[in-house]
Amino acid sequence: MREYKGIFYRIDLVVVILYLTLVFIGWLNIYAAVFDESHNNIVDFSQKYGKQMIFIIAALFLAMGTLIIDPKFFSQFAWFIYGFVIFLLIIVIFSGREVAGSKGWFAIGGFGIQPAEFAKMATALALAKYLGSLDMSLTKFRNVVMASAIVLIPAVIVLLQHDTGSAIVFLALVIVLYRAGLTGLVPLAFIVLPGLGVLALLIPKVILVVVLLIVAGGFYFFSKRNLRTMVLISSIFMASAGFVFSVDYSVNHILEPHQRNRIHVLLGNDLDLKGAGYNVNQSLIAIGSGGVFGKGFLQGTQTKYNFVPEQSTDFIFCTVGEEWGFLGSSLLILLYVGLFVRIILMAERQRSRFSRFYGYGVASILFFHFAINIGMTLGLMPVIGIPLPFVSYGGSSLWAFTLLLFIFIRQDSSRFDLV
Repeated sequence: MREYKGIFYRIDLVVVILYLTLVFIGWLNIYAAVFDESHNNIVDFSQKYGKQMIFIIAALFLAMGTLIIDPKFFSQFAWFIYGFVIFLLIIVIFSGREVAGSKGWFAIGGFGIQPAEFAKMATALALAKYLGSLDMSLTKFRNVVMASAIVLIPAVIVLLQHDTGSAIVFLALVIVLYRAGLTGLVPLAFIVLPGLGVLALLIPKVILVVVLLIVAGGFYFFSKRNLRTMVLISSIFMASAGFVFSVDYSVNHILEPHQRNRIHVLLGNDLDLKGAGYNVNQSLIAIGSGGVFGKGFLQGTQTKYNFVPEQSTDFIFCTVGEEWGFLGSSLLILLYVGLFVRIILMAERQRSRFSRFYGYGVASILFFHFAINIGMTLGLMPVIGIPLPFVSYGGSSLWAFTLLLFIFIRQDSSRFDLV
């Protein structure tokens, strides 16, 4: 009885309050996004806000259940959880239901479960388990390869489901590798490569490769001119040149047509306000029309008349921007920033390496979803269809994010008992 009491006594109430606040804000704005005067009952389970209420209640039970589980369970069974989710990711490709072009859903009654959402949590657990088992920082090449494989295996399988957005999210876990001692060059590559990919779509490939050759030559000229330096610079140049040519193939042969069109619209290659660029254009109109103070709850015209597609899921931030204005949007962003900062502070105070690395995994995944989702609605990122954590409509995403966060809250509550 003492241990049970201790669990709830030591949980981080700041994170729990932030979680509950974001969930409530999400439900309120889902109600606004799909509001129909003919269905104005707040507990109408035929509407999305009614279904979301069920999802929220189930999420709270998941959270409570997670808090009473022995914290060592998540470390001891991390590989089993990871393997089981990988199995589900493979099975769903052959027997799953297709939703929005992605064959990644199991149909259960009138609801759908998306294993890809839970795979992020499972991957964070497995990565933390592996990194926590190392006796030193992540410096050996074979350890880097193993850690990268843990992240890339589910990402590739999710990509085979034609869910590019969810697959990209796994790359956020590079932050965990960096915290584990990965050298600065590898994280730098994750910053440079996207920029190089954008240039490959804007500039003729031959010209870009010539520029890379000049840059490589400059690095060699101003560095120690020996065989090792020449091999290193030549390898980086060839890899970069290969990446430039692979971008065109990837965009034209791997991405879905609607995703390809959205990238071209984002880069300014196409101006299609009635096609691929329609969602973003309407999103910007909705957010801009909110002004400083917003139009008021249930008063958003863009929201009420369904000008923005997927407004209760991928574009839920539009509802916040239109009805609550700049101040409401800023408050929501501050709540997220507070959550991220708090999770990082919690991660740093962990005595267990597993708990510390898992905490960074939680922060990385949530931050990536937050940045990409809001970036989509503001036209700063391509529309890849990932939800805003705890706020967007959906059971799978809410349950997965809840488990992701509350597993770490449970680890933190027993940090003095875990080493």
